[in-house]
Amino acid sequence: MDVSIIETSGLGDRSYLVTNGGVAVAIDPQRDIDRVLMLAGAHGARITHVLETHLHNDYVTGGLELSRIVGARYVVPAGDEVNYPRHPATEGDVIDAGPIRLEVMHTPGHTHHHVSYVLRDENDAIHGVFTGGSMLFGTTGRTDLISAQDTEELTRAQYRSVRKLADRLPADVPIYPTHGFGSFCSATPASGDASTIGEERQRNPALTQDEQSFVDELIAGLSAYPAYYAHMGVINREGPAPVDLTPPEPVDPKELRRRLEAGEWVVDLRNRTAFAAGHLQGALGFELSGSFVTYFGWLYDWGAPLTLIGESPEQIAEARRQLVRIGVDRLAGAAAGDIDELRDGRPLGSYPVADFAALAGERRAGAVTVLDVRQRNEYEEDHIPEAVNIPLHELPERFGEVPASTVWVHCESGYRSSIAASLLDRAGHEVVLIDDDFDNATRLGLTSPGAAKG
Repeated sequence: MDVSIIETSGLGDRSYLVTNGGVAVAIDPQRDIDRVLMLAGAHGARITHVLETHLHNDYVTGGLELSRIVGARYVVPAGDEVNYPRHPATEGDVIDAGPIRLEVMHTPGHTHHHVSYVLRDENDAIHGVFTGGSMLFGTTGRTDLISAQDTEELTRAQYRSVRKLADRLPADVPIYPTHGFGSFCSATPASGDASTIGEERQRNPALTQDEQSFVDELIAGLSAYPAYYAHMGVINREGPAPVDLTPPEPVDPKELRRRLEAGEWVVDLRNRTAFAAGHLQGALGFELSGSFVTYFGWLYDWGAPLTLIGESPEQIAEARRQLVRIGVDRLAGAAAGDIDELRDGRPLGSYPVADFAALAGERRAGAVTVLDVRQRNEYEEDHIPEAVNIPLHELPERFGEVPASTVWVHCESGYRSSIAASLLDRAGHEVVLIDDDFDNATRLGLTSPGAAKG
């Protein structure tokens, strides 16, 4: 029995492929299913079943298309209303894939109909449990994605579901969650890269706290989640269209200029410092690394024409792959190459890049306007006194609150602040991008923990 992990680090998720004796079962596959097909081929296995633990809120599933292509049975939790044929999974069902057997456990909390799958072999020995958005590594899935009215009910259900898993399964059983590797579907940041039922009994808040304490703390700690989540459930219920990874149409410099002057979404994928040093005026900088697709999806005007700028066709192709995972299928085109060759005779825009040491020196010389684009809870934990806190996802609606003077923009690592700097630059603000780890601000004595102001 082999459990292969398929990482989707940009979204903070994992999919899985179980193989045994030439048979394979896929669990919670992402939309770009070529990764799953290649892995199955490498194992010499035929995929007979595709399983979902729940209808996902943070990505478009590849389960429906994968099941169609390979002729597999598609298993979706009973109770979830979907507009396509599926095999409903209910408590106590056993999905029989020959040498692979998966027992269904109803584990509501992340969603109402969420299930987990206990992995067994033909001799009934347990090899793991796929917990989706239920029991994660040191935490649980968040419970507020359905509606505010359902949050407390789902939080209590989550508590009981995690305890159900811990009570029914042996301590040495590995857990295989879908979320918790940076996904906003996690209630709090997960810890570690692997875990077992026994380890979770010692550290998971649903197993170390009483129910009311768990409910109160989880709900109080919930932060904002990406706006694009509102579209994922709809797409996954309706049935996603087949994935399309074909290259977008090339766009010449003259057409790029027209789109920029029209105020369209033109996104530059290059490194944040390269963008700061020289970019097409009016373009937005979304470095293709880390959490690119999460923050792009959070800020994107859903359905707006989108043009990509990249250093190479390969960079454009990777961005397209990441975008289809959240249902951004239609690209208006792309341009790849040296930025000087794309500017159509216009001067490039630019702004300075600095670190926290430079900010400290500037503050000693006089007043400095600092914009902190981290989440509110991050700001409250520790921040630079007098810094204005506008979380990145709120910035487009709060430009009016940004001081007119030169603004030094920072976040935790420089990624979010680089996006914010490009937004402010396009809006006409003078900006300085702080591309540095926030730990250095603390080390330099710039910060002051405590209640937020601003």
